[in-house]
Amino acid sequence: MRGDYQQLVDEISAALGAPATLEDRDFGLIAFGAHEGDDDEVMDPVRTRSILQRRSSAAVRAWFEAFGIARAKTALRIPPDPAAGVFKGRICLPVRHRGIVHGYVWLLDDGHLTDLELGSRGTPPDPRIAQAMESAARIGALLADEARAGSELGDLLRELLAAPPDGQPAAAAALRDALRDSLRFTPGAPLTLVAVVPWDTSDTDAAPLPSLPGLLAACALPAGGGPADGPAAGADEPEPAARPGSGRNGRAGSAVLPHSAAPVPALAALVRLRASGASAPAHTVAEHLLRSPRASAGPAEGRAPRGGARGGSAHPPPPRPGAAGIGLGTRELTDLPATWREALDAARAAHAEPRLGPITQWDAIGPYRMLTALPGTAPDPAIGPLLAPAHAELARTAEVFLDCAGQASRTAHALGIHRQTLYYRLGRVEKLTGLDLDDGEHRLLLHMALKAARL
Repeated sequence: MRGDYQQLVDEISAALGAPATLEDRDFGLIAFGAHEGDDDEVMDPVRTRSILQRRSSAAVRAWFEAFGIARAKTALRIPPDPAAGVFKGRICLPVRHRGIVHGYVWLLDDGHLTDLELGSRGTPPDPRIAQAMESAARIGALLADEARAGSELGDLLRELLAAPPDGQPAAAAALRDALRDSLRFTPGAPLTLVAVVPWDTSDTDAAPLPSLPGLLAACALPAGGGPADGPAAGADEPEPAARPGSGRNGRAGSAVLPHSAAPVPALAALVRLRASGASAPAHTVAEHLLRSPRASAGPAEGRAPRGGARGGSAHPPPPRPGAAGIGLGTRELTDLPATWREALDAARAAHAEPRLGPITQWDAIGPYRMLTALPGTAPDPAIGPLLAPAHAELARTAEVFLDCAGQASRTAHALGIHRQTLYYRLGRVEKLTGLDLDDGEHRLLLHMALKAARL
């Protein structure tokens, strides 16, 4: 299939005498034509990064989409913009099939295509453009076929992962037969699952997932009680003076989050490994998927926008980046539901704990292997008051203190505060919760509750 794309891209490059690049709808690289000549400016930074990183950045995507390429049905001309790293103009050929855009062919214009008629405003296109659009239409048909086949495998994977225990053997057999028919799988080969949390499922016409080494199938599934956004920034009462210029971001992103019972969509990606325990293909797939604009989340549904510390104007928080988890490898398709739970637990842990992410394996998440197995119930009554948005800084202080094994000097250094400020905050934590931080069991309860609240 990849060879078919390359052949068609080469046909377009030859027809128009310009280097061509084929990207999917999410701007992931599929194929590119040879770049002839020694002029480095023709090979501008945008094309170079697209080839070397196999994907264009979100900023590049937004810049090009502003020209209407997602709605275009005919070739478009994109002017150069050196400030954006686009040194040469481009011609964009939308890759469509039955009204759905599946990707784009990009042609660099070093000046010899400037007068080429693209066929707008009722004027017929130049025969070379017409020929290139025919090739683009054939690419669109191939991508549509690939999307259809991938969708069928994804449906079977979803059925297996969501099946009750007594239905799993039949679902595994159906998936095994479909994978064998697609020539993507040899029974007995080691497999694993990658979970990406969250995954945007709002675009039902989204492009097919990229063809990556080892990626067999993918589907969207609810992740259960998912991570919510952080609490609003609230101000506690004045504290003793901290060290001048001391920061309050010793562990950025580790503020305790309120638990949300609302399901969060996740992506399950089935990956074939080269050998048992060799997880490199799964990491490659996870890295690629996390670069997708669909692997992010905005503010939690129903939550008020974050305001200033003293009631300033509210601004919605930026989208939260996604995280990926990888389950243990297996050679049996009937084990995949358990592998999915491992991958999902690892993704939830990486999403909650920045030091684990953005990609982690289930066997590397430590205590989160137990915490993610806990039911998504309400927090312990003693901890509830500490999880209020107004006490976010106190909760963060308590968690860092417990992470540092109760060592005050390490905690103060990690938080960038004076030790007296730390003691003041810990006293307030004890008053709010009724817990004694000199008691080992009380510490254990508080530590577990603070970690679990961010899952």
